[in-house]
Amino acid sequence: MVCGVATSALPVDRLRQYLRELPSGARALLITELERAVLRGDDIPGGDMLLQEVRAAVRESGDRVPRIGNPARLFFRPVEPFLTDCRTERKAPGRILRAALEPAWNWIARELAPQESQAYCDEINRAIAAGDLDPPAAMAHGFQDLAAQRITAALAAAKTDEKARRRISSLIATPNPLDDLRDIVTILSSRDTLELIEGRLPGHIRTLSEGALDNVKAILDSSLCTQHGLQVYALVMVMNRMATPWQLIRVAVKGADSDDATRIAQSPYAVAVVITFGEIERMVEELRADLKRGATVAVTSLLKCIHDAVRGVRTELDLSADSLWARQLAAIRGGISNVLKAEIESVPGRVRRLLRPRPSNEIERNSALDADDVTDAETMIEFIGACRNYAGELAISEMTLRTFQEIQQYLDTGTRSLLDALRMAGEPDRRFRKSQVDAAIRFCAKAFGKDYAALLVKAAEMAGNTERRAVKA
Repeated sequence: MVCGVATSALPVDRLRQYLRELPSGARALLITELERAVLRGDDIPGGDMLLQEVRAAVRESGDRVPRIGNPARLFFRPVEPFLTDCRTERKAPGRILRAALEPAWNWIARELAPQESQAYCDEINRAIAAGDLDPPAAMAHGFQDLAAQRITAALAAAKTDEKARRRISSLIATPNPLDDLRDIVTILSSRDTLELIEGRLPGHIRTLSEGALDNVKAILDSSLCTQHGLQVYALVMVMNRMATPWQLIRVAVKGADSDDATRIAQSPYAVAVVITFGEIERMVEELRADLKRGATVAVTSLLKCIHDAVRGVRTELDLSADSLWARQLAAIRGGISNVLKAEIESVPGRVRRLLRPRPSNEIERNSALDADDVTDAETMIEFIGACRNYAGELAISEMTLRTFQEIQQYLDTGTRSLLDALRMAGEPDRRFRKSQVDAAIRFCAKAFGKDYAALLVKAAEMAGNTERRAVKA
């Protein structure tokens, strides 16, 4: 037995027993924090299963725990297709920052409709307590309509009341709080129509061309979209289903019957281009965040998506004339170059720090290079190689060429010194010298190719054998 739990029990059984042994206050805190995390969109391993088990433990105990997540999640369900986690300089049309949801919910529950909110939450919680862990959406409709009306009235009042406007902005605390709230109101008020539009769209759009483009255009031109001003939201739903989101600009080209940026900007479907640019900017911000946290493997894939999107825009649209979109695309490409510059230019220094020849008195006995540092440097060399493939569209050609050549030159000359050092190594520094040569082989495989690295492997074996023969002699 461990803490009262049989060690032979299955993990889920042990979790259930642990939750039932928790004090009621701890269970209440756990479920509240879990539901808040779900509402924020946080990735919680096993989150749904854990929530279900905590709720089951609460029901069995007879405790009454206030729930945040389920009433709020059901309330905001129509908004989910339009959420984004990325804060960009410009608000993307039809997109709502996920961070706006929890403060909006608190504002509604505490100020705009406190009594109605409590009644709605009680109804949802009763359904959950009865075993309905996914209450039907219709249970939220009445409260959604009421909340939309109250938010609309509050926003109308704020137009002439600077103090009220500042207070709402501070409560929601997103870069565009009033616009986020307006989008929430529109979506909640039009949820039934948006559901009809969603039902007419294909589940997956592999490529937006010919028949698929005609079908999408027909839906966007239908009264469902035009009479209710929902085209921007319909376009976002279309993009969500596309394997290649940048192709949404083809809707704008078809709508204007031209690829001329000036002519498209004057057409009703200009917003399709704006949404596409917003998606590219979102990916650039994601690229920045991934590089910051060292997720280089994810970055390589993301970089390809950004490259393809930029190339697609430049191919599909005539941006030869000076226009807002031409300047915006130039700014995006410049931003990508700035994001990548520091990372790319740091790689030669990383390689040199790992492979620089060191005198024996600087090497700790039987030490070796840090394996994680070697892997990180290897990954970054590979990343620069990927950048070279996309350099033209991303305005990083000169930078990547110069950096890659610098790495190749250092490896070409430095590896010989490392092999010589391995031949001369003694017992105290042999392991370190060998780890440097091994790292150089891995780096050369990325910089010159596998054949070159294979030759180095043989050279390293000969250097090691030479050292061992000298020791025997």
